[in-house]
Amino acid sequence: MVFWGTSAVGLAIAAYLLGSIPTGYLVGKLLKDIDIREHGSRSTGATNVLRTLGKGPALAVLLVDVLKGAAAVVFARWVCLWLSSWPAATPSQPLEPQSWAPWIVCLAGLAALLGHGRSIWLNFTGGKSAATGLGVLLAMSWPIGSGAAAVFVVALALSRIVSLSSMLAALMAIVLVSVLEQPLPYRLLVIAGGIYVVMRHRANIRRLLSGTEPRLGQSV
Repeated sequence: MVFWGTSAVGLAIAAYLLGSIPTGYLVGKLLKDIDIREHGSRSTGATNVLRTLGKGPALAVLLVDVLKGAAAVVFARWVCLWLSSWPAATPSQPLEPQSWAPWIVCLAGLAALLGHGRSIWLNFTGGKSAATGLGVLLAMSWPIGSGAAAVFVVALALSRIVSLSSMLAALMAIVLVSVLEQPLPYRLLVIAGGIYVVMRHRANIRRLLSGTEPRLGQSV
């Protein structure tokens, strides 16, 4: 148990650092030598990059942010598989390594979300974690990730409001993980991650209620 507990902490730290890579901030510095947090919605996510720097940089940020989440889950799975072959992982314990692995993978996914939204490199500021959350979902359970992505695309096409589409996608992920056959750790991760993404959009919710939330292509 101590072995797997130590491994979980190490993987969570690694996933947090991976998620905390400030893609939007770095793109702003590299392309225009600006701090993206001083422009638009002050987020480091792809939507604010789109408003501030254009489509190409925004697409690059979106892809990297999705890959960060997916990489955290894939790496955690690989490390769990590798560690399970170690002698230290297999002495008589209350739980088998296969029982620990899903919990550790979910912890890594949640840490990646937290890293993106609260980056240690940006004084614990960052993006809304929607793209990174999509990457986590796709790597963890592609049916849930695909369903959430489909809702995002449809909602964006109808409303042209990225924040609303992101929150609807997060809520759809919660619905899907609740009705589909998924391990308990995955369900808890999706529910916690979905709530976290919605909470990161508190300012957007206020603007949506007041009718001032900008649509795609409009400035804040």
